[in-house]
Amino acid sequence: MTVYLNGQFLPVADAKISVLDRGFIFGDGVYEVIPVYSRHIFRLAEHLQRLHRSLDSIKLANPYNDAEWANIIQELIARNEPEDQYLYLHITRGVAKRDHAFPNPPVPPTVFLMSNPLNTPPAALLQNGISAITAPDNRWLRCDIKAISLLPNVLLRQMAIDAGCAETIMVRDNAFLTEGSASNIFVVKNGVLLAPPKDNLMLPGITYDVILELAAASDIPHEVRKVSIAEVLGADELLLTSSTKEVLSVTLLNGNPVGTGKPGAVFSKLHGLYQKFKQEVMRA
Repeated sequence: MTVYLNGQFLPVADAKISVLDRGFIFGDGVYEVIPVYSRHIFRLAEHLQRLHRSLDSIKLANPYNDAEWANIIQELIARNEPEDQYLYLHITRGVAKRDHAFPNPPVPPTVFLMSNPLNTPPAALLQNGISAITAPDNRWLRCDIKAISLLPNVLLRQMAIDAGCAETIMVRDNAFLTEGSASNIFVVKNGVLLAPPKDNLMLPGITYDVILELAAASDIPHEVRKVSIAEVLGADELLLTSSTKEVLSVTLLNGNPVGTGKPGAVFSKLHGLYQKFKQEVMRA
């Protein structure tokens, strides 16, 4: 694997950072994940806009402009073998003595990128769906920042794994849906696709946007609004989306079947539309 670190492309084994890096010490940084299909970057502009918003939110200057990012990303894709990849971008505030306050004067940020093979969900998951549990959303109030300090998400995801499930669906204040520990969540009730609104309590997913665009273009009824825990527990269908998982159906929640216990009609339609979109747009 070839990675990018602070201006150099090098083997991953040779990539080193200081133990005083503020990402290591404080989790002081942000990240981004970008899918690549047939070596074509998926929605680069939208991903870079989200990265810039995250950097602005933590008062860290963007180290590159969009053209420079595009050149680095294209070169990293070319230096790695898979036709389908997912890129991980990681920017921290840099190396400084341990002090909670920002370094003054500022130090150069640490910029790291790596590529991994992008493997789509296997047929068995598409046919049968996945299982999930619900849990209180105990994270901070700026979940819209794609911050590298992901310990709450890690613990929530491990909660699902320990329960023999694939994902934890988070509920804020025992009242309304936010998202999954590593995904966005949609509810289907009476044929209507329900999506939680983009706010400070959830990460604005790029795949989330695509699903809503496909629903609008295909006349699938949909609403973006607060979704109650009662609507989650009483859903006819639950859908999970992310850059790496694409679209999956949640067919078992807290040990109980969701709807019929099988992937439903809305999932089937959206999954088909997403695959068509991937072939015609993402790989074009």
